Amino acid sequence: MTPFRRRLLVLVTAVLLLAGLGTGVVLHAADRADRANRSQPGDPAVDSGQLTLRQKHRLAFVNAAAGPHRTALASVPSTDPGGGRTASDLKCARFYAAAGTGVCLQSVPGVLRQSNRALLLDSDLRTVRTFPLAGTPSRARVSPSGRFVAWTVFVSGESYSSAFFSTRTSVLDTRTMRLTPSVETFSINLAGEPYHASDVNFWGVTFAADDDTFYATLNTADRTYLVRGSLSRRSVTTLVQNVECPSLSPDGTRIAFKKRILSRTDLWHEYVLDLSTLRETPLAERRSVDDQATWLDNRTVAYALPTNGKVGGSDLWSVPADGTGTPRLLIADASSPAPL
Repeated sequence: MTPFRRRLLVLVTAVLLLAGLGTGVVLHAADRADRANRSQPGDPAVDSGQLTLRQKHRLAFVNAAAGPHRTALASVPSTDPGGGRTASDLKCARFYAAAGTGVCLQSVPGVLRQSNRALLLDSDLRTVRTFPLAGTPSRARVSPSGRFVAWTVFVSGESYSSAFFSTRTSVLDTRTMRLTPSVETFSINLAGEPYHASDVNFWGVTFAADDDTFYATLNTADRTYLVRGSLSRRSVTTLVQNVECPSLSPDGTRIAFKKRILSRTDLWHEYVLDLSTLRETPLAERRSVDDQATWLDNRTVAYALPTNGKVGGSDLWSVPADGTGTPRLLIADASSPAPL
């Protein structure tokens, strides 16, 4: 065999192997999607219908129930969260909305890599702008006025419990469409001193009502901090340690957050921090919560927990914000709650 034919044979063999691999990946993904789209006995009733962000007294969320509406944005009446759900055509990995502005983070599988993007939505769920994401969707928030939108993605690693992970948090001004690709460009004041480090990560932005103040998690040197930031000054200041995924209450006085229990463990418990006194109150939920909680009102927070017996599934639970009571199931097979 001549050298030319030998090289040609190697090339043809490589092409066939790659084609077979691509076909196998596609078929595997299709099989998983088909299984996820088959409803099971006992699954909640989900019907197609009109969903807008102008609807009052409804709770929007990402539907996790098996069937054709899996990952679709859906809603239920706030007074009957366990009732039948109405699903839109929009599918999201993460979602949030406020004041008629929504953000939908999508992750679309591909043959060789997945495509991640953020959709800025108007009140009719129409896409206003699309932004490519640098990694896997993790967190999303909208300011109370709807002016600012924030999202966090994993650039490497798949969870906050990974040994090595990196995040990128972006903030969008929906009035000017100015995008801050990374909050890491903001100046940092840690314990009263300017701080610079190469290992800085931010995640879990939550906005105050003044369209300037925000709170987030800062991670550096194996420690996490709650920071209060200013969008206009492009700066953050640390407040307390061991605070992750903060969520500001509607009245702006408290922060719900997950607190790591014991150093170097992958267990988090839900707490509420009083911003005036920095006093922490443990909530009645004693299971490990790896989520950014959402305030349903000034008295109640909601969060996602893995569904028993369903790989990759989650349910929404709620608990009183004052540390009393007991957790209760809010919506089965759901995530990313957003009160409308």
